Amino acid sequence: MFFVAAKILGFFALPSNILISLGLLGIVLMATRFARAGRRLAVTSLILIAIAGWSPLGNALILPLEERFPPWDASRGVPTGIISLGGAIDTVVSSARGEVALNEAAERLTTMAELVRRYPEAHVVFSGGSGRLIHDGAAEAEFAVRLFEGFGIAKSRIILESKSRDTDENARFTKELLLPKPGERWVIVTSAHHMPRSIGVFRAAGFPVEAYPVDFRARGAVDLLRPFSNAGDGLRRTDTAAREWVGLVVYWMTGRTAELFPGP
Repeated sequence: MFFVAAKILGFFALPSNILISLGLLGIVLMATRFARAGRRLAVTSLILIAIAGWSPLGNALILPLEERFPPWDASRGVPTGIISLGGAIDTVVSSARGEVALNEAAERLTTMAELVRRYPEAHVVFSGGSGRLIHDGAAEAEFAVRLFEGFGIAKSRIILESKSRDTDENARFTKELLLPKPGERWVIVTSAHHMPRSIGVFRAAGFPVEAYPVDFRARGAVDLLRPFSNAGDGLRRTDTAAREWVGLVVYWMTGRTAELFPGP
């Protein structure tokens, strides 16, 4: 029930969806006795879409998330295992095309190839089922194993968790699968902006992991003054950051994390 509610509410939590919905409402109101209010609403919506799309707002929202965890410290030694979270594979396109189609979070998987070669004794874990309400079909894990084998990783070395639909289930189901022991060091690879929530839910599940952030979208503070050249990119960046901030608040309010903004 939480998963379905989160997906439905998540649609309306995205700034682009909210602003377009307000604009459409304004247009509808123009045909009623509230035409004046409708015109104001439509104009306001258009202005806010322009701000979210062209201004550095998206960078300002995503940067604190990406800067929350430092790069992983390789000097601490060999990890017990490396966990990659789902979210980098488009299962709908992959199923239709018969090949693995990666999205802009592809570094979650390409970084795994590098780490696996660097640490040949470490366990290789992928956690990801299907997180879609519509076009719900093949789990990401089914395609991830094909990609890993293409990287030259033996199938016998890969541990798959294919039931999870969100980050909370990533943590709980992966812990049940791995049964981590005290003293073991597990590294989690996911997008930098998604790392605070990921670490929070793994901690709440009683599974301590070390952060290996990848897939950075902003260069750093310099991007706080950099506008976007097209509104589509800016809106996407704003939506990505807003979704993560809303997720942090919702997970904290529902007890899925013990901290509002988990850190190192």
